[in-house]
Amino acid sequence: MANEITSSPFVEFDDVWLAYNDELLAKSQFAVEAINLKVQQGEFIAIVGPSGCGKSTFMKLTTGLKKPSRGRIQVDGQLVNGPLKISGMAFQAPSLLPWRTTLDNVLLPLEIVEPYRSQFKDRRKEFETRALGLLESVGLGGYARKFPWELSGGMQQRASICRALIHEPKMLLLDEPFGALDAFTREELWCTLRDLHAAQRFNVILVTHDLRESVFLADKVYVMSKGPGRFVVERDVVLPRPRDLEITYTPEFTDIVHELRGHIGAMRKSGAVINQ
Repeated sequence: MANEITSSPFVEFDDVWLAYNDELLAKSQFAVEAINLKVQQGEFIAIVGPSGCGKSTFMKLTTGLKKPSRGRIQVDGQLVNGPLKISGMAFQAPSLLPWRTTLDNVLLPLEIVEPYRSQFKDRRKEFETRALGLLESVGLGGYARKFPWELSGGMQQRASICRALIHEPKMLLLDEPFGALDAFTREELWCTLRDLHAAQRFNVILVTHDLRESVFLADKVYVMSKGPGRFVVERDVVLPRPRDLEITYTPEFTDIVHELRGHIGAMRKSGAVINQ
């Protein structure tokens, strides 16, 4: 775990382009293009933009699930050539296995991914203690033996985030994790994620359609243009931490949200690229 933000980039994209197959590459039809990015260790960034702009494609590139057609990606000082083991992921759908308890769902990555898989039987008690601590930290201390169908949507998403963090990753990638939840539950989980990040200082890359969510949580917000996706706006969020929900009603907060909404609105109207 990183203890503090340093000057050495943890994630670095150097002129990254991606076409989904050789035929599209031959036609120069890219899903994302000219992505340049430096994310510092411990930093929380959010990526917003219109549907179909390539946000999820960017996530696949970051985790090594897709290889760039051009350019270079480094994470934690290593060239990304395949799926990363140092990252955890959570999505809009929690995807908890209905026949497993909350605790067993959280433990699942340790059962199937090396080096933990071969150690699981011998270290099960240690891993269970770690999982129970995570569940306690997100308000699920009394629900370890419950099944997914006994949990609310917000509780299921909390468990999903614990599952993504159980192997103590250096980077957490979140793809619309709160999009299916009601507004009150969503804001509760913003605070849960805020507290987890403050305590453990892992890197976070959040893809979201919710501009308020991005400004509340992130150190920096990137706006992607409609496909082919590229970063057209980079906005530092200089609001002090720790942030409480009351900050979302301040002029400083709403000004940033309106600024980002203006950029996205301008892209939808004109399709033009906005300069950084």
